[in-house]
Amino acid sequence: MGGRRGCIAVSTMVKALVVLVAMGFSCADRLNNSAAAADDYLLVEEDTHLDGGFSSLDGMLQWAIGHSDPAKLKETTLNVQRLSPEELKQRQMEIKELEKLQMPSDAKLMTVAINDLNNLSLPLEDRRRALQELLVLVEPIENANDLHKLGGLTAVIKELNNPNAEIRIISAWILGKAGQNNPFVQNQILELGVLAKLMEMAHSDFVEEATKSLYAISALIRNYPEGQDLFYMEAGDLMLQKILSNSSVDIRLHRKCVFLLSDLVEFQLDGTSNRELPFLRNQHLLKSVVGLLLSPDLDLQEKALYAVKNLLMLRSSDALVFKDVCELDLALSRMRQQLQQLILEDKFNDYAIDVENLRREVELIFRGKLDMTQVIPALT
Repeated sequence: MGGRRGCIAVSTMVKALVVLVAMGFSCADRLNNSAAAADDYLLVEEDTHLDGGFSSLDGMLQWAIGHSDPAKLKETTLNVQRLSPEELKQRQMEIKELEKLQMPSDAKLMTVAINDLNNLSLPLEDRRRALQELLVLVEPIENANDLHKLGGLTAVIKELNNPNAEIRIISAWILGKAGQNNPFVQNQILELGVLAKLMEMAHSDFVEEATKSLYAISALIRNYPEGQDLFYMEAGDLMLQKILSNSSVDIRLHRKCVFLLSDLVEFQLDGTSNRELPFLRNQHLLKSVVGLLLSPDLDLQEKALYAVKNLLMLRSSDALVFKDVCELDLALSRMRQQLQQLILEDKFNDYAIDVENLRREVELIFRGKLDMTQVIPALT
C-alpha cells in the first residue's frame, strides 16, 4: 500500500513523457523556453502530486517540458520528426489509448486509505501508511470537507485509542489539519465528541503526542465560538493551568499552551464574540502564565508577554489580581534585570532588545490599569 501513491506518480510521469515524445515539439519556442517552464511548473509540482494525477494531457505535456533536460528534448524532437507518416500515426493511436486511462482521484485515494483503516486485520505498518496518506490528502479544503462523508473522520478518531503512540500522533495531526480554519469540518469533528479525548492526550508522557494533541485542540476551536464554549465545558482552563504550572513539562508544551491561550484572548479582543470566556478570569491560570515571564527561554518569555498583554486588555481584567495574586509587577521587574544582562553581554542582543520593548509596553498597560482602579476619596 505504501507504494500506491509512488506508483501513481511514476505512471503519470511516464505517460507524460510518452505524450512529450509523440507530439514531437514542432514548436521551437517551447524548446527554447523549457528552462523558464521548469521554474513555473516547480511552483505547482506539489499540488500535482497531491492531486494524484493530471487534469489533461496538456497538463502532462507541460509538466514534462518543465522537468526535462532541454538538450535531450531537442535530440528527442529531431528523432520524432524523422518518423514516417505511418510511424507517427501509430504514435497517435498510442496517445489515444493513454487518454482512456483514468488516474485515481483524491476521493478514490482517500477511500482506499479509509478502507485500510477499517480493516482490522491490517498490519500496523500499513495502518500507519494509510494515516500518512490521509495526512497529505486532507490538506486541500475540498478534500477535508469530503473526509466525513467518506467515513474518514470516524475511522481516524478510532485510531486515537490505538495502543501505538505513533498511530495516535498521526491521527491527532490529521484532525488538526482537516479542521484548521474550516468551521464546517471543525463542527463535524467536535460533534463526534473528540475534544475530551484530545485533552486527555495532551497530558501524555509522550511529548510528541501531547504537542500534536494541543495542535489539534487549537485548530478545532480557533475562531470557532461553539468550539471554545465546549473547551470551557470540558475544563480547558484546568488543562492549560496544569501544563503551564508544571515546570518539569517539556518547554514545547508550554509554548503550545501559551499560544492557545493567546489565540483565545485575541478572538475576544477582535470583537468577533460578544461574550467573554469565563475561564480567562481564572486566577490560578493567570498566575501560571505570569510565572512563565521568568523562563530562561526567550521565545517562551516573549509568547508569555504577548499573552499577558492581551489578558490585560480584556475589559474584565482586574489589575489588582495581576498585582496581588500573580505578582506581575515583581515578575516584570525581574524580567527587566534578566534582559538588561543579556543586552550588556551582547548575547541575543537584538532579540533581547525586542523582548524588552514588549516588556515595557506590558508594564505601561499594567500601570495604566492599576491607576484606573485607584479609589477616589468621596467629597465631604
